[in-house]
Amino acid sequence: MTDDAPAPREPADAPPSGLRALLPDLAPWRASRDFRRLWVSGLISNFGSFLTFVALPVQMKELTGSAAAVGALGAVEVVPLVVCGLYGGALADALDKRRLIVWTEVGQGLLSAALLAGALLPHPAVWPLYVVAALSSALTSVQRPALDSLWPRIVAHEHLPAATALNSLRWTVGGVAGPAAAGVVVAYAGLASAYAADLATFAVSVVLVVRIAAQPAAHEAVKPSLRAIAEGARYAWGRKELLGTYVVDLAAMFLAMPLAVLPFLADELGAPWSLGLMYASVPLGSLLVSLTSGWTSRVHRHGRMVVLAALLWGLAVGAAGAVGNVWLVLLFLTVAGGCDMVSGIFRGALWNQTIPDELRGRLAGIELLSYSVGPQLGQVRSGGVAAWWGVRASVWSGGLLYAGAVGLLALCLPGLMTYDVRTNAHAARLREQCAATARAPA
Repeated sequence: MTDDAPAPREPADAPPSGLRALLPDLAPWRASRDFRRLWVSGLISNFGSFLTFVALPVQMKELTGSAAAVGALGAVEVVPLVVCGLYGGALADALDKRRLIVWTEVGQGLLSAALLAGALLPHPAVWPLYVVAALSSALTSVQRPALDSLWPRIVAHEHLPAATALNSLRWTVGGVAGPAAAGVVVAYAGLASAYAADLATFAVSVVLVVRIAAQPAAHEAVKPSLRAIAEGARYAWGRKELLGTYVVDLAAMFLAMPLAVLPFLADELGAPWSLGLMYASVPLGSLLVSLTSGWTSRVHRHGRMVVLAALLWGLAVGAAGAVGNVWLVLLFLTVAGGCDMVSGIFRGALWNQTIPDELRGRLAGIELLSYSVGPQLGQVRSGGVAAWWGVRASVWSGGLLYAGAVGLLALCLPGLMTYDVRTNAHAARLREQCAATARAPA
């Protein structure tokens, strides 16, 4: 923990009431200067990344006119995502986390510069786009474990649920505003302007990140290796409540994330105009929960909330596939997005408040796989079921299968349901370590 992390709040502090109880808890923002810098850096960088996220497939479409060529961009990202996600977690535990974040941001900026240079050529080549996509996936997979494992160091232990909610707000704001702005920039200013703007956001992000305190490896850190990665996997397997959160997330992305079939669903409902609203509904639900997330700081049974929110998520997706009215579909997708955010907030709180610092990076690498690989596999599942059984059946069956899987998981892993941050031994141990660090002289 850094010197600017606050001491734990006294029990006498009165909880907020009324509207204030619903607003996001800003305690991490007020207490930690490094949290503020990293939060703003991430917001700016995330917004810029959405410019490239939209511009890259648009450029590939313009150059090739092939949907398969555009889809192949996702394919070249999978292997770097898996390999670098696991190894990046080991690096995050063994190296200075701030330095790792800075250099990966610099690398992403150089990739944006390469895209900008290519877009300015009279006849851009196709192959550099695939190379950039693969390298960007690799750098993101290295950076995310370092970033995710840094929050428990710069935020007080009792403020970690609030920090998770604020970070979720940062992502959802980018998820809603970023693609919309990217569409306007690409359409009216051109691809080169989008890449140039992304490059500028990385420059600002680097300036902010280099100003946070150094974050050297823990004394117990081990060198990055396959053995170190296996050690992290064994730890996760031994913590059944952790294992449950990973399975919940992976199953959700595989079974109940029907983004790939939404264009066909909009057509089947006779409302092709609604496709953009369908894509926006899930992040909109997440944003609404993030904006009213103050209550999450006062919940202690995080595992139970993960299961409940995941169950409701599956039922909402199932309802979206079952109803025939487009406005009800949009409503249920919005509810599903909100439930996804609730589940994500409490998964993050459980991770951050119980995993030891020397293992945090490797476990963050496993988390990265749980919420990144699943969508890739989920597109295959939803598309295959839609072709075999129908679009709406693909959506509602995935939602109901996921709800059933969550119920079965809760029965098989009772530790997830009984988890309480006030009494969990791992949370208590980490809380004591953070308190001892805060009391230690600078």
